[in-house]
Amino acid sequence: MTDQPIHRPNGFSEVTGEICYDLPSAYIPHRATGLLHLARFLGKIRKHLKGELPKSYQRNFCKGFDRFLCAHLDVTPEAVIQCVREAQDEADLDARLLALFPKDLLVHKWNRELVQKGMSEMGREALGNAKRLMGATERTDVISFADMIDFDEGRIL
Repeated sequence: MTDQPIHRPNGFSEVTGEICYDLPSAYIPHRATGLLHLARFLGKIRKHLKGELPKSYQRNFCKGFDRFLCAHLDVTPEAVIQCVREAQDEADLDARLLALFPKDLLVHKWNRELVQKGMSEMGREALGNAKRLMGATERTDVISFADMIDFDEGRIL
């Protein structure tokens, strides 16, 4: 993996559509909670609120990892969106999220679940289909859906 994504020349994948290279990896923990994917979800929310979230990301916005994370926290995606909308700055956003979320975030449980998405029998089949569509069937290093996102966005070479 690399910290800096390798950009496709036109920022577009024929399989997945427009690519947002500025969104963080799902593997980057949120600074105030340690939750994986939360920083990415917040990034997508910011783009959504500005009307800048591409169609290719809209189809899974508040679904997939976003929805799984919210279910883990027992909150709605709309409540998280509201926190982002109303926050004055990053410190205010962190305070709003910490007030919204349960006291025990069960970070270890969520983080393990996220990195293992795609490793069950059914998940491996779905991941295999995604890899076929992306022309990446030979990639033995892409073993989860978080890896697939990083591969698509150029963080896994």
